[in-house]
Amino acid sequence: MLSLQTNVAALNTQRNMNATQNSLTTSMTRLGTGFRINSASDDAAGLQIATRMEAQTRGMTVAMKNTQNGISLMQTAEGALSEVSNILLRMKDLATESASGAANDDDRKAMQAEYDALGGELGNIIKNTAFAGQTLLDPGAGKLKAAVDFQIGASQSEKLTVDVSANITTLDTKLKAASKIYAGTTPADDVADNAKANASIKTLSDAVDAVGTLRASLGAYSNRMEHTYNNLSNMTTNTTVARSRIMDTDYASETANQTSKQMLMQAGTAMLKQSGSMNQLVMSLMQ
Repeated sequence: MLSLQTNVAALNTQRNMNATQNSLTTSMTRLGTGFRINSASDDAAGLQIATRMEAQTRGMTVAMKNTQNGISLMQTAEGALSEVSNILLRMKDLATESASGAANDDDRKAMQAEYDALGGELGNIIKNTAFAGQTLLDPGAGKLKAAVDFQIGASQSEKLTVDVSANITTLDTKLKAASKIYAGTTPADDVADNAKANASIKTLSDAVDAVGTLRASLGAYSNRMEHTYNNLSNMTTNTTVARSRIMDTDYASETANQTSKQMLMQAGTAMLKQSGSMNQLVMSLMQ
């Protein structure tokens, strides 16, 4: 129907051009930002899922740092205990030497002096080994004197409790028995004569065993955290990839869509211009 009042062709063309313009704007936004979803209206469900995934990946990324810090903490403690073990073995050598009848009183005095110095260093290591400003092995104020919780995941329940408190207490007891200087008792006479030196051999062996037990516990927790870290890394990678499929722009597809919409806009503009000639057709009928 030809009409002067209503240009139906122009109205239809304008409506289609508006829809094309909106689609073109969306494509240009996606290409400009790199995201397929730039607002909830683009994909409400997808945005919700992607946001939940982002929260999980960010939590796991922080948890990975927590596990690395936990490993470093335990490696610091374990390294200190390695030196404690070396000191105890040297003290055991002195006790064994002093227990021999070939040693005289002057020899034993020299041995006791070294034994005392080593006992003092045991106290220094136990009381002052620290990580990030926190002492670790001190049975009175050390970080490991009680159970320590490490957050190893993005959810509230994902915690690893490291509890070597009993081992710390046992080690302290054994070290006090092995060295009067460590225990704060004077005068020190751990290897002052044959009998005492012989008795010290047993107490030193017990202390070495206690060190080994504590080191084994720390090593086991460290290994567990290594596996935790590897699993977190795997989950983070795959969750990030899944989120990318939801949120990121597919440039090949979106570029093709943009080209298509641009061509439609050009065609629509041309048709809108031609729709203006419909009124001229009506006027020609009235001439």
